Amino acid sequence: MATATEVPPGGGPRDEHPAPGRRPGRAGIAARTLRRDRWWLGPVLTVLGLVFFLVYGLVRTASQQHYYVAEYGYLSPFTSPCVSASCEPGASHLGVWFGEFPPLVPLAIVSLPFLLLFRFTCYYYRKAYYRSFWLSPPACAVAEPHARYAGEARFPLVLQNSHRYFFYAAFLVSLVNTYDAGYAFRYGIGLGNVILVVNVVLLWAYTLSCHSCRHVMLGRLDHFSRHPVRYWLWTQVSRLNARHMLWAWVTIVSLIATDAYIGLVAADVLPDLRFVG
Repeated sequence: MATATEVPPGGGPRDEHPAPGRRPGRAGIAARTLRRDRWWLGPVLTVLGLVFFLVYGLVRTASQQHYYVAEYGYLSPFTSPCVSASCEPGASHLGVWFGEFPPLVPLAIVSLPFLLLFRFTCYYYRKAYYRSFWLSPPACAVAEPHARYAGEARFPLVLQNSHRYFFYAAFLVSLVNTYDAGYAFRYGIGLGNVILVVNVVLLWAYTLSCHSCRHVMLGRLDHFSRHPVRYWLWTQVSRLNARHMLWAWVTIVSLIATDAYIGLVAADVLPDLRFVG
């Protein structure tokens, strides 16, 4: 039997026989973690995935090239809505609001900042980049390198609470993306139409599965039975919310795939597979 002076495996001394009324002391483990699995793989993959998405999006939006296929009405979601005089003829589905933009300025400047902030303040993405970029904490049962933790109660992380407002903006942009996907059917049906529709459906799944949307459906109500329609909507949103992490990553893939396909077709690198028209 171990005594109070023995050293437990992997650490310093621990009080195995505390006095009555006292709890056993915490094991004096000097190692950062005793886990032997590849706990670091998740944070590494998260960093690679998010960095790739940000770099790809930055390069594509700053290039101002190959974002619209005039022959089929395909508009990249990275450039929607395109409301500048710099947009290609026909790409301004909602009209021209501004003059010409200088180089490197995203043509969808009215929507991209809100979409980025919507994802940046998203509850899942917070967990993802807190654990991967800031290592706070990097994984369960792994000590974080930070000596102090103030949560989201202080500046600048207190601004994360603005997520609910960015949800409204993202909802409006999803409506615009839906219009873009429907607009392209005026030119017939091709593979690009299918890709645009699939992307829009996934974007709606991510947007509606947001925790803020769940609160909008039934927040501040004390009697569910008095609001059956809102309660039903809340249950549907809750089902989507259970897979919010899945939608967060799937939409990153769908956005990149949709933009890449439209870019390749616009650059005459890839022909669009046509079904009708």
